[in-house]
Amino acid sequence: MSHPQRYELLLIPDHSRTRSGAPGRPIRSAIVAATGETGASGYPRYAGEGMEADVDPATRTVEAVLIDGEELDYGMSVQVAGAEGELPSAR
Repeated sequence: MSHPQRYELLLIPDHSRTRSGAPGRPIRSAIVAATGETGASGYPRYAGEGMEADVDPATRTVEAVLIDGEELDYGMSVQVAGAEGELPSAR
């Protein structure tokens, strides 16, 4: 495979943005591994620790995500750790 085999995903409440507009602290993280499948978005699928996500390896953008089998709640976002600077882990 030509894309990364693992990512750390961070679940971040949108209301927790800092004064500078940067993302706030994550409330949960998960290490996800490539499943070898392509998701409905057309990007590689990753899964682990209760999260399933389609991630664009070129931009490290989470294109689709399920948390514990459910769609993402309003007011929440998921990012790849380090995608917007080094974000602290929720672990």
